[in-house]
Amino acid sequence: MAGTRPTVRRRRLAAKLVEFREQAGKSPQEAAERIGCHRTKINKIENARLGISLGELRDLLRFYEVDDAAQVDDMVELARRKREPDWVQRAALIRPSIADLIHYEQTAACIRSFHNTLITGLLQTPDYAHAVLSTRPTTLGDDGIEALLEARMKRQEVLQRAEPPRLIVIENESALRVEVGGSQVMRKQLEHLEGMADHPAVELRVIPDRAGAHAGLNSAFVLFSFRNPTYAEVTSVEHRTGMLYMEDQAETSQYAAIFVELQAIALSPADTLDLIARLRRAR
Repeated sequence: MAGTRPTVRRRRLAAKLVEFREQAGKSPQEAAERIGCHRTKINKIENARLGISLGELRDLLRFYEVDDAAQVDDMVELARRKREPDWVQRAALIRPSIADLIHYEQTAACIRSFHNTLITGLLQTPDYAHAVLSTRPTTLGDDGIEALLEARMKRQEVLQRAEPPRLIVIENESALRVEVGGSQVMRKQLEHLEGMADHPAVELRVIPDRAGAHAGLNSAFVLFSFRNPTYAEVTSVEHRTGMLYMEDQAETSQYAAIFVELQAIALSPADTLDLIARLRRAR
């Protein structure tokens, strides 16, 4: 049932509690004994199926020897469902749904992304991203565009982690041909794609124009899968003013099936690199 799904912030809080406990070398049983509860309660808290009181949270943080005041404050505020990093807050003022997107990217084990007209945000260069964001409604203003641009570039840092998520990207060839920002910007963007294709966590593939009509023509979407088996897969679909997130299995399974179909008609990673190189040299 939709009402029983863990909220994004509860999931983030749960993930941090697991991280702190493991860093402290404590077991779930020891955590349970610390706050005087059964181990099943700790399991539910760490699986984001149960909330935690502020008193219990502070006690566990002391037990885990989290003595950094800023980290403690962040955890408390997260439990109150208020606090986000500054750059997330700035972007969320413009697009509230972006905070959830950032959380999904940072906690995913695998990200499967399909775009039919634009390069996926995690692989965009700053100039390309600025050109895309500049097409948004003029009500954003320069400050709004800069806030969203900063967030887009910060989001890409997830691929620089020691254990980044697996990123599988499928693009339509047409997305590589549209001159977003002009010829020079696109040439740099294609060079960036070539470089990112060598990243050990990235698989980049292109559906050639000759493939014709296919299941992804009228949609762009991202699928997030998580290491924690209690977390449902999430499908993200971007629209003009925000993001739509779906966790219902009946919906996400349809998008997963579409992604498999798109993989079947896409070029291999090696052939994709050859195509990108040809398009870059032609500019």
